[in-house]
Amino acid sequence: MERRERGLLENLDWTTILIYFALVFIGWISIYSAVYDESHSNIFDLETRYGKQMIWIGVSIIIALFIIVLDPKFFSQTSYVFYGVFILMLLAVLVVGSETKGAKSWFGVGDFGIQPSEFAKATTALALAKILSGIDVDMKDFKTKIAAIAIVAIPMLLVLLQNDTGSALVFLFFVFVLFREGLSLYVLIFGAGAAILFVLALLINPYVLIGIFFAIALIFWFINRSRKVSFWLCMSIFFVASGIILAVEYVFDNALEDHQRNRIEVLLGKRQDLKGVGYNVNQSKIAIGSGGFFGKGFLQGTQTKFNFVPEQDTDFIFCTVGEEWGFVGSTTVVLLYITLMVRLVKMAERQRSKFSRIYGYSVASIIFAHFSINIGMTIGLLPVIGIPLPMLSYGGSSLMAFTFLFFIFVRQDASRQDLV
Repeated sequence: MERRERGLLENLDWTTILIYFALVFIGWISIYSAVYDESHSNIFDLETRYGKQMIWIGVSIIIALFIIVLDPKFFSQTSYVFYGVFILMLLAVLVVGSETKGAKSWFGVGDFGIQPSEFAKATTALALAKILSGIDVDMKDFKTKIAAIAIVAIPMLLVLLQNDTGSALVFLFFVFVLFREGLSLYVLIFGAGAAILFVLALLINPYVLIGIFFAIALIFWFINRSRKVSFWLCMSIFFVASGIILAVEYVFDNALEDHQRNRIEVLLGKRQDLKGVGYNVNQSKIAIGSGGFFGKGFLQGTQTKFNFVPEQDTDFIFCTVGEEWGFVGSTTVVLLYITLMVRLVKMAERQRSKFSRIYGYSVASIIFAHFSINIGMTIGLLPVIGIPLPMLSYGGSSLMAFTFLFFIFVRQDASRQDLV
């Protein structure tokens, strides 16, 4: 028994675990700095957010230890159970959940709250890994594609119904997992093309844009007609592009909330509103820019101290890092995330078990989604949609969910020689 425990400890990827704890620690001291109160200066004061975050860190460590001692096959055997439980929770929160900032996505428990959508990302990763790791499963098979898309789409749609657009967008990043497992490259190209069309349709009059694409389709056919490029193929691509452009106009005008439309317009430069919807991002960029190369120092950030940046301990925690630790600190945090994601992908590739490999890619994709969207909105490259920075942002649901997500894979990797 002792030999088995010693072998398990030796097989754990300690470098990756240390990166996780480094990010958790940076998050804790950044939360302390962001909401520092001189009358409650003790970082362990449970009346403060940094004190409460310490509790969540402790709970997360317990979750991690519990996962480590479990049989690695437990999560593959119970994947659908976890998935089903959290689908039910996503349905329940629509009925009895608490509304916060326009999103009905929380279960209130006293002074604390639990957000099922954070855990649903992890359980979706488990279910996706389970269904794609089956015997003779092939991503080229139509039924497999439909089943995989359904696994991801169901929780995504339920989260959208909660009006939590940020969390819903994360589910789109599972496409990278599907691509690794054999999904056609054309799907990624189509997705990238649709995203570009979305932006263009917001910047250019839709009907002018359709006319431009019609001219491009005709020119492309004319130039390549000697290669027997079908006229109707060019026209089919044109009609698909036109449909996307018109759909963007409809969705933008009818499906998005006013504040979401305003944020996108501010991001694209179609309007300026530095005192309204553009205030958060403007103040965040000021905070990060004012940090200079080495930063103003711990607890010395003026933008932070005087609360110029809303949500600076949650969605905008990165601006606290930028202001107090400057370019050096910001780059260090970014490099920690990049190193973590690269290691996760490498760990995924060395798995003997198909389930473990797929789940590992899911973990990397979810962390990449949060990392890219959160930092992108903090520095003004993406619209503000409210999404936490993994391990750094304040919040029990977020930290526990990422711990759950992360350590399941760490446990799978530690027993990779025994799992097939």
